[in-house]
Amino acid sequence: MEKFKKHWEIQHNWQLLFPFFGIVILGYSAFKISNAFLKDYGTLIISVISIIIFFLLLKLILFLFKKLEKKWVLDYKWEMIRVFMVFAITGSSSIFVGRPVIKLLGITKENLNPLLYWILFIIIGLIFYQILLVSFGWLFGQFQFFWEFEKKMLRRFGLKRFLD
Repeated sequence: MEKFKKHWEIQHNWQLLFPFFGIVILGYSAFKISNAFLKDYGTLIISVISIIIFFLLLKLILFLFKKLEKKWVLDYKWEMIRVFMVFAITGSSSIFVGRPVIKLLGITKENLNPLLYWILFIIIGLIFYQILLVSFGWLFGQFQFFWEFEKKMLRRFGLKRFLD
């Protein structure tokens, strides 16, 4: 355990919550992916494939950590887990917020060209994504990181004038 704490630069036991919840979220994601593709198969097959997907996702995430730890300015390695969790929660939440907004506006796939529907859905999702990213970043104690990330993203969208 001490080797794990040293590797992730964990000074206090409460910081172990982030790796723990990161693993739980990764396991849940692996299960959802395998269940989406194999829902007609048995529980045993779904479980085995979930474990395989879990380890593949874990390898991918650890690879991304190594690449991004040089690029992102964070004080400790364990904060990267917190940042990834914010991205995951924000992405899911923007969809959950975007769907009711589209319905509230009366936009459906039936009354609009499907291509136009999905373009509007993505635009509305992106708008809420920007707001939720900074909000969840603040809740997770990473406001400054996500505020800088947000400004960079808005500049890439050509919205620099809104930042001045």
